[in-house]
Amino acid sequence: MDWAALATYWPFVLGLMVTGVASGIAAGLLGIGGGAIIVPALSTALMVLGYDSDVVQHVAVGTSLAIIIPTGFMSARAHFKRGALDLKVLRLWVPFIVAGTFIGGLMAGWFSGDVLRIVFAVMAFLIAANIVFAFQTRLMGHLNGSSLTHRISAFVVGYISALMGIGGGSLTVPTLVAFGSSMHAAVGTSAGIGVAIAISGTVGFVISGWGVAGLPPLSLGYINLVALLLVAVLAALFAPVGAALAHRLDQKTLKYVFAVFLVVVGLNMVWTVVNG
Repeated sequence: MDWAALATYWPFVLGLMVTGVASGIAAGLLGIGGGAIIVPALSTALMVLGYDSDVVQHVAVGTSLAIIIPTGFMSARAHFKRGALDLKVLRLWVPFIVAGTFIGGLMAGWFSGDVLRIVFAVMAFLIAANIVFAFQTRLMGHLNGSSLTHRISAFVVGYISALMGIGGGSLTVPTLVAFGSSMHAAVGTSAGIGVAIAISGTVGFVISGWGVAGLPPLSLGYINLVALLLVAVLAALFAPVGAALAHRLDQKTLKYVFAVFLVVVGLNMVWTVVNG
């Protein structure tokens, strides 16, 4: 066995483990699938290992969606036990968000890695600004009783989430708040919606990445199985910890934690593009 070669992978493995713990806590705390942590962490790790920057971003996004499946499930389960998951909204959103995510996953192969990074950064800044200034509530608050508005929103959230590699919480939470949900109910319901996004998006990225050259070993389309296993297990274990923390914070504090988190992630993506 080549121990020297094996040793070079230990920082990568340890980084994935830390990413798993952090993304799990974020999933439960903020109602997100953890993709906003997983995507930049995984893309950075793969670039350090020497993989092409275009392939790296696609693998990071696709693998992130696959990881969100168990993370989102554990988070949604924890919120459901606390009565913070709105099943009526969940049933209304899921069919349309699945369609949007699947189409986004299929189309992701058409875009370069930098385009995906720019989409991620711009959306992160817009979402953070919306949380602080609540312009979405002013624009959409009067439509909270419209099933059509819910369905259109679900499709758009699904499509953008697929390109960002997130579970949709950073889009779903403020949208549901604008439609009249409490912050805690929005976070809990978003976790459930994130599972549907993750499953559909994962299938899209497997198909769009099938046969692409230069993928890391043990990849199924754009899904890297090594990262999937390491991050998913730890994220799923730590998601309930985040959910418990969420219910100890008041709604205003939770909103600002969410906003700061998104700005940091957006800046990281811009930095990657500028220095790429």
